[in-house]
Amino acid sequence: MISKERAVQLVEEPWIPEAAVHHVKEHAFGWLLVCQSVEYVRSGDPAHLLVGSGPYLVDGQDGSIHHIPVTTYHRKDWEKLYLQQIKGVRPPDPLLAAVRTLLRHDGTVVALRHLRRHAPRLTLWQAKAYVVALRSGAEPPEELVHLTQKEELCPPLPIETLTGPAR
Repeated sequence: MISKERAVQLVEEPWIPEAAVHHVKEHAFGWLLVCQSVEYVRSGDPAHLLVGSGPYLVDGQDGSIHHIPVTTYHRKDWEKLYLQQIKGVRPPDPLLAAVRTLLRHDGTVVALRHLRRHAPRLTLWQAKAYVVALRSGAEPPEELVHLTQKEELCPPLPIETLTGPAR
């Protein structure tokens, strides 16, 4: 586990020479660090306040550093985005259980209709590939599962990895 002091050191040294860590908060994923200009930290004068940057997350397990844009951080689901974008955790398929049940009890055509009704981004051929995968006992491919998710009109800015695991 990366200590709070080590997290501050990892962020302050290479990434923000004109700024200083102003606030540190322990998080389930590690440490969230909010940075401010050195002048603001010294004086408290709002004229020197940095705005719009967003916190840095130092992963508590490996010390990797990730910048979370402020607009992304203020979303309720930024943790899910971190798990998906950085840790590679596949988001749950909102239709999988229903399509699997329909396929088992009502057949392929009913399952296809349900899938097309609730995932209009899937073409007919993509929906068929999704159902065929389930029918054969496999999971649907990631690119098809992605199309079952609602498309956001204004997607969040991505979380940026600044450095990999700390030495």
